Amino acid sequence: MAAINLGSTGLAAPAGTASARRRGQFHSLEVAEVRPLTGESVEVTFAVPDDLHDAFGYVAGQHLALRKTIDGHEMRRSYSICRPPSRGSISVAIKRDLGGRFSTWANSELRPGDRIDVMSPQGTFTSTLETLDGAHVVGIAAGSGITPMMALAHEVLASSETSTFSLLFSNRSTLDVMFIEELADLKDRYPARLALHHVLSREQRAAPLMSGRIDEDRLERILTDLIRPESVDEWFLCGPFELVQLCRDVLERKGVDPAHVRFELFTTGRPTDAAGDRGRPVTVEAGEETWSLDFTLDGQSSQVQSPVAARESILNAALRVRSDVPFACAGGVCGTCRAKVVSGSVTMTENYALEPDEIDRGYVLTCQSHPTSDAVVVDYDV
Repeated sequence: MAAINLGSTGLAAPAGTASARRRGQFHSLEVAEVRPLTGESVEVTFAVPDDLHDAFGYVAGQHLALRKTIDGHEMRRSYSICRPPSRGSISVAIKRDLGGRFSTWANSELRPGDRIDVMSPQGTFTSTLETLDGAHVVGIAAGSGITPMMALAHEVLASSETSTFSLLFSNRSTLDVMFIEELADLKDRYPARLALHHVLSREQRAAPLMSGRIDEDRLERILTDLIRPESVDEWFLCGPFELVQLCRDVLERKGVDPAHVRFELFTTGRPTDAAGDRGRPVTVEAGEETWSLDFTLDGQSSQVQSPVAARESILNAALRVRSDVPFACAGGVCGTCRAKVVSGSVTMTENYALEPDEIDRGYVLTCQSHPTSDAVVVDYDV
């Protein structure tokens, strides 16, 4: 997800509620540091000037959308914030994806002093607990899914002297573990309140339970022997679709209330999904059947006609007349393109970002929304 944040269920605030969402805006930030994490990942820290301090205030678990033109193509990708809030800087981790143009460029060519367009923090992969006193929070992550967990673990442990955090972290081998030194430091700082469980799929560990891929049987045993669901107040799941869905299914089977399970995808696992680039070109031919889109963005109204045969999304149609329409992943994961349907009706192909109450109130992901009426009116400003 590219690291795509995406969270389906979201401390600056107020935190954890759909109403706390704000529409993101891009700002040009200077890269302060590019630090290698593993052979295939880097931590990128941006300098945040004082006049943008409020714009880049964030809650642990949120993410940033980055925009850069590479080889003549505008590209957008979302990456989770990996550090607790700190004035003057903000950091994300970028893991090189196989064939990923943006992540490869960031790992190979990005240097301190470069400038990138960075959207103000977004996302609802944040705690909804009213208090962390005495709370037991669990994170289950795989690979680069550790990124938001770093900020979340810091937040949970630093906010209360009685909170605990358990992390189940899956990787192929020790060399693939991102933030391995930071995790060790965090364990040294909170030895009694942080439980670290490293699972390596291609490297033998002393404990057989910690060696091998996390499948249904292994997860069942972990939730019996290491992390007892009845002791947990809130769950955070982050990684590929298959792992996140497996965890959700097993937890539900064990009686865990889905309202206490937060999840974020780094990919949907579907190679045909859009990858956060500009929308495809569509031409309206004379006389062909169309549907109409009216939308409001930054207080300005725009209109566009879309051919029914083109089957383009609301986002794609909007981008043809307004290049500043907000989006990042274009895969139904990050929630950046969220808007409210004022009139008309749509159907969403995928949704990994909106809360049920948001959908009930008429919000949609415009990158995944297709009209089911002749005219649709949406508002990005609500």
